[in-house]
Amino acid sequence: MTDPAPPPRKPIPAPELEGGVAWLNTAGPLSLKKDLKGKIVLLDFWTLCCINCMHILPDLAKLEKKYANQLVVIGVHSPKFENEKDTNSIRKAILRYQIEHPVVNDADHRIWNAYDVEAWPTFVLIDPEGNLVGYTSGEGRYELLDKVIEKLIEEHRKKRTLDERPLRFDLVRFREGGDTPLFFPGKVLADAEGKRLFIADSTHHRLVVTDLEGNHLFTIGTGQAGAADGPFDKCQFQDPQGMALRGNTLYVADRKNHLIREVDLQAKTVRSIAGTGEQDGGFTHRQLNEPVPARSIGLNSPWDLCLVGDTLYIAMAGHHQIWAYDLKKREIGPYAGTGRENIRDGPLRFADFAQPSGITTDGRFLYIADCETSSLRKVPLGGDGRVETLVGRGLFVFGDVDGPGRVADPSSAQEARLQHAIGVVYHDDKLYVADTYNNKIKMFDLRTGRLETFAGHESDWPLLPQHFHEPAGVSYAAGKLYVADTNAHRIQVVDLKTRQVSTLPLRGVQPPAPQP
Repeated sequence: MTDPAPPPRKPIPAPELEGGVAWLNTAGPLSLKKDLKGKIVLLDFWTLCCINCMHILPDLAKLEKKYANQLVVIGVHSPKFENEKDTNSIRKAILRYQIEHPVVNDADHRIWNAYDVEAWPTFVLIDPEGNLVGYTSGEGRYELLDKVIEKLIEEHRKKRTLDERPLRFDLVRFREGGDTPLFFPGKVLADAEGKRLFIADSTHHRLVVTDLEGNHLFTIGTGQAGAADGPFDKCQFQDPQGMALRGNTLYVADRKNHLIREVDLQAKTVRSIAGTGEQDGGFTHRQLNEPVPARSIGLNSPWDLCLVGDTLYIAMAGHHQIWAYDLKKREIGPYAGTGRENIRDGPLRFADFAQPSGITTDGRFLYIADCETSSLRKVPLGGDGRVETLVGRGLFVFGDVDGPGRVADPSSAQEARLQHAIGVVYHDDKLYVADTYNNKIKMFDLRTGRLETFAGHESDWPLLPQHFHEPAGVSYAAGKLYVADTNAHRIQVVDLKTRQVSTLPLRGVQPPAPQP
């Protein structure tokens, strides 16, 4: 006698998408019961700072394209940092990351809590009848989601509960489409000797080169996303970020292509020198003990570069490590960090970082803007020594505080605080920090161990125009800081003597031609 079949599982209705403070990429709030009835809905719980959340966006775009008439992706933006509660910051991130599905600003975590979410990114799949199908978290979930969506389509076609009429949404890019000279510039590199300024025009997927007064010299890349090597007018980048220069050779962290590119400024050509072009999302290569041929291994969101002698140091944001590329041997491998996302000091390969995104040097140490811990880290050169934290305490410890970087008892004295700082440059025993989410440039004095606001309005001047809108890159030349003011699509210039801030006038810089 066989056991009776288990009773069918009782459907669990998905909670309504209520409690968000604003909706973007759509004309208004969307209801599961009304607007999305008959659609398969995939909720993506994300936050705009999170590298893992950035990594899954191509997978979501593939699913949206494959199931254009059956699937609706809804981004539920549940913030980590205080700045991420701001709807305008999310709107800018939608443009920067080129997101083309509706997003709700879940500033108070009401939708997050209704769905019992615990991590970024988390995906929740909802069937066409509004019932929960399942949850999954992290990167690399495309195949799983693809298979489940296929089965849901088959099942609900048979039940005639699937609505396959196309939906169109009112996207943010219809009103801000990138027709400015720069579009979300991520990093900038000032060359005092050559009197040149290299700008990573990141969301235009190209490099713009001007003189230090902003006069256009030339552009590198077509302005269309891709990974093509070749001459300047044919080569392609995808979200280029940090750069390093030696003579007439420019090195570029091609972030979304997971490549390091070499630009020959005399021959006017670009070639890939490190990475396979595919993201390496696993842990095996984070634990390499010896370097390997640079083109044999995948990289993971290289975000910034620093050249010391014949070694190119890489802030490998996706691996939460610092890597080193030997220019002569053409070999690459981890230099510092375990690959675990945290803040922990210790010997080079036993320390923890959290999405390092800015890197600079004084010739003895590397200094890292470790953005997910809102910290500044100090890393010895030479392959020996300990990683130290100059500012910062933890993944969820952040703020806007001037003061000593570290005190013996932080409960009894006020420590300095940053908020998701992405850029840093060394000059004259000081670190100038792009304190991204505080919209400021801060200065850390290596002699006194104190952090102070160097440029940017204080909160008691709300009516004055902002000097900075999420600055992410900073470089120094000839008594001035050059700042990639990312969300304002411009380069700001700060005079070190007077602390006056001005906008670099770009002359002759045009946006890329529209895609055919």
